[in-house]
Amino acid sequence: MGAFQDLGCRTTHCNSEVLQRCTLVFLATKPHLLPGVLQEIAPAVTRDHIIVSVAAGVTLQTLQQLLPAGTKVLRVMPNLPCVVQEGAVVVARGSCAGEQEAALLRSLLSACGLCEETPESYLDIHTGLSGSGVAYVYLFAEALADGAVKMGMPSALANKIAAQTLLGAAKMILETGEHPAKLRSNVCTPGGTTIHALHELEKGALRATVMNAVEAATMRARELGER
Repeated sequence: MGAFQDLGCRTTHCNSEVLQRCTLVFLATKPHLLPGVLQEIAPAVTRDHIIVSVAAGVTLQTLQQLLPAGTKVLRVMPNLPCVVQEGAVVVARGSCAGEQEAALLRSLLSACGLCEETPESYLDIHTGLSGSGVAYVYLFAEALADGAVKMGMPSALANKIAAQTLLGAAKMILETGEHPAKLRSNVCTPGGTTIHALHELEKGALRATVMNAVEAATMRARELGER
């Protein structure tokens, strides 16, 4: 709380006081704590409020059941790179939240990076793709740099170049709008270095392994949401 006070933010230990002072309210508790918080704030929630949950696994249906009828509720699923304003955030709205509320949220969260509105069913997939996916990329970046270290490049330089390689490749996907397969093909010359390297990745089943990882994380997110 002290860190927020240092930034000039008003802080309080009373959740209901937040509702009295703010119309747009983010719920960023652990999922198992959220029902208790909702029960506490429900008497203070009006139709003017916009309630945004960042809690994983707590469905819009559950949120709407625990809040007064007609409450405008949305769910948000961010990922770690939001801290450097390069995150990937998805937004899903409840039955009483309209385009105006969704547009306001997208506008605010676009400062964190990419922000897209999706059906709620995509939120668990987003966890498998992007929430957990950040870790897959870190693992790949580590392996990429380790390969360069094996061939004689200093570790610090290899890590920096690996990171820039990932950043540049991602930026090209976003800015060109090309399918990744097309961009990959553009790098390959007949009999060249890249196609030889890609052959090794295919022998190691990189593509299938990554797809399996996304599936495993998505299924685990769904399991946690059903508890």
